[in-house]
Amino acid sequence: MKSAEFRSTVWFGNGERGERIVGKGLLVAAAFARQKRAPHLSASTGVRVKLTLLRTFELVGDGTAISLPMSVQRVVAFIALCRQPRHRAYVAGCLWLDTPEERAQANLRSALWRLRRGGYPLIRATASQLQLDPAVEVDLHEAEALAASALEDGAGPAADVDLAALDGDLLPDWYDEWVLLERERFRQLRLRALDSLCDRLARAGRHREALEVGHAAVAAEPLRESAHRALVRVHLAEGNAAEAIRQYRLFRKLVSEQLGIEPSARMEALIQGIDASVTAW
Repeated sequence: MKSAEFRSTVWFGNGERGERIVGKGLLVAAAFARQKRAPHLSASTGVRVKLTLLRTFELVGDGTAISLPMSVQRVVAFIALCRQPRHRAYVAGCLWLDTPEERAQANLRSALWRLRRGGYPLIRATASQLQLDPAVEVDLHEAEALAASALEDGAGPAADVDLAALDGDLLPDWYDEWVLLERERFRQLRLRALDSLCDRLARAGRHREALEVGHAAVAAEPLRESAHRALVRVHLAEGNAAEAIRQYRLFRKLVSEQLGIEPSARMEALIQGIDASVTAW
């Protein structure tokens, strides 16, 4: 594990240029390269804007946190999750389900006015449609791209990647139906990506990093067998048969007590052939 820092050029609203130094924090090896991204600048203000939707809602404009009322947060988050232009009536109807149409439309107009008043026009609005400004940086969108890359066949060479990008749920304290659906979709995507990364790192001989990724997957969903199988394979790749068996027994105990079931035949096969696997996997 290592920490590092990177420097990026930041353009301010008055046209001046500055430099930002950002710590990368906890890093793990991944089976694909990180794509370099230019600073995201609002087309209308020239200010870098970052929208956080994983773990919590946070909006930052040029390094300064932007406080928004909950009603405005919901509009911004909903439009960010749409990923494409949506009719105003659709947005209002989804956000204010139990409100008459006219009142829902008024609520939407009020939220958009408050957002514009803050000086950060994050949403491109026409007479009929709304869309998030494509220049706004959204952590969820970047995490999805990272996960998709991890699942692609023939991914690029190993590189350092921020594990935190695949280690958080979408707006965990929000309970709107549209959030719940997106949260589960992203959860499944990131868990599959973590499983894939764990296996790729193990095959590349990066066992320490593979264990980090595997444990992150298990922590995210302790009853997910594929994550436990990935950890068993890492232990076998290292020649640690005792650790592989311990991981298997931990999973068997969990699913027996929580679900009343036994491990699958695929998990059993890993343990049954453990002597051969220690040297061959």
